[in-house]
Amino acid sequence: MTLDLIIHGGYVITMEGPGTGIINRGAVGIKGNKIVAVGEEQDVTSRYTAHRYIAAKGKAVMPGFVNVHMHTGDAIVRSCAQDLPGKIWRFKGILPLLGVARDEDFAAASRLNIVEALHSGITTFGDYYSPMTEIVKNHIQLGTRAVVSGMINELPPDVSVVEVDQLIPLDPAVGQRKLADNRKLVQEYHESFGGRITCRYGPHSAAMCSEEMLREIKHLADQDGVGIFTHLVQTKEEVTQTRLRTGKAPVALLESLGYLNKKLLAAHMTYASLDEVELVARSGAALALCSTSISVVRGALPPAQEFAGFGGCVGLGTDQVCNCTNMFDEMKYAALIHKYKNHDATIFPSWKILRMATIEAARALCMEDTIGSLREGKLADLIILDLSGPQMNPIYERPIRNLVPNLIYSALGNEVESVMIDGNFVIENGRLTTGDEGAIISAVNRAAARISEEMENLPWTAGLPLAQWTRDGYY
Repeated sequence: MTLDLIIHGGYVITMEGPGTGIINRGAVGIKGNKIVAVGEEQDVTSRYTAHRYIAAKGKAVMPGFVNVHMHTGDAIVRSCAQDLPGKIWRFKGILPLLGVARDEDFAAASRLNIVEALHSGITTFGDYYSPMTEIVKNHIQLGTRAVVSGMINELPPDVSVVEVDQLIPLDPAVGQRKLADNRKLVQEYHESFGGRITCRYGPHSAAMCSEEMLREIKHLADQDGVGIFTHLVQTKEEVTQTRLRTGKAPVALLESLGYLNKKLLAAHMTYASLDEVELVARSGAALALCSTSISVVRGALPPAQEFAGFGGCVGLGTDQVCNCTNMFDEMKYAALIHKYKNHDATIFPSWKILRMATIEAARALCMEDTIGSLREGKLADLIILDLSGPQMNPIYERPIRNLVPNLIYSALGNEVESVMIDGNFVIENGRLTTGDEGAIISAVNRAAARISEEMENLPWTAGLPLAQWTRDGYY
């Protein structure tokens, strides 16, 4: 058989089996959008020919990273609401800033964030934002694999009226509009573009939706046969709000509504009790671990270790853009912060962390049969990494192999040389092939300049902590 492409001679990290499944001198054969062969270089090249060969000696070939939870449009206010007390971060930090942005600004920022993520080897995006009916077009054009949802809430248009210790005045009209947008997204884009785009429903949280809205979302998700993204027990305020509105804690409320099953991907659970963690883990629902984001906005750590200990599936996500969208950054921090938490260097070893960014992340999205590892019959989503940089050397193959620890603890992300999704290179030799990267960056900066000008003329912005710190010269 003649294949379209054989990548040969490099370290092939298959992520098959219980660990990482490395072949020291391996090869991957691709035809169309599928992987046809994975094995030793000599075996694959003797059995197949190809129209194109890529020599990968001194490089690593592995499945692309699966980012289970992110809000690409938030890049429009990157690092504009950091270093704040967790209690005020949302309603006195990021949401007022986002309220100044327009739909076209979110779409432009999403393009930027997607390109940034691609450069760090992310091939599948769990993107959860609004207006997703516009943002999804970025994934289509840039060639990514994406599981997308809107972000449904009933927050009032003016969040300055919100006080987190009092019951939030929800606006049903806002919720119905956002639900209608999410329904339109599912109807128009689910399993489109050869299955590269799939859709979910996305209630923001139990605190930001009425019980009636949560029931309606669950009904539509079941009717349409799709999964659900949500934030769950992300904040202490979420617990307070949900109890004030329904008399139940968030986990108990979602359980009563039938949310807790394998079609749910719950982000964070930062302030859940151990009993709640066990309940969700044993239900089959998956957890999105976004260590860097939660550390920046909450100074806290989600219970991923406990969730996994109860048999739950944990996938890594980069969440909103507090710093950067780089899976290498996320992997390293997740490993180190859990070691620090436990005073135990054996917790979350590098091989486990790499699985949480690939095959286990794919399982969290119910996609482990098609992505997350390099195996015959799976989709051709993979990355090629250049190991020539000083931070990746020396390389040991025996009796100790140090490739995986180097990827977690030493890599910077710029090792990613090429990125293939669905059998097509979207980044090749470091260059974006599906868009004009310079134009994408310029468009976001034009939007930021306009937002900045508008904010200077709004009276409430002067009272923002970061505005004060800027005036005082700290920023």
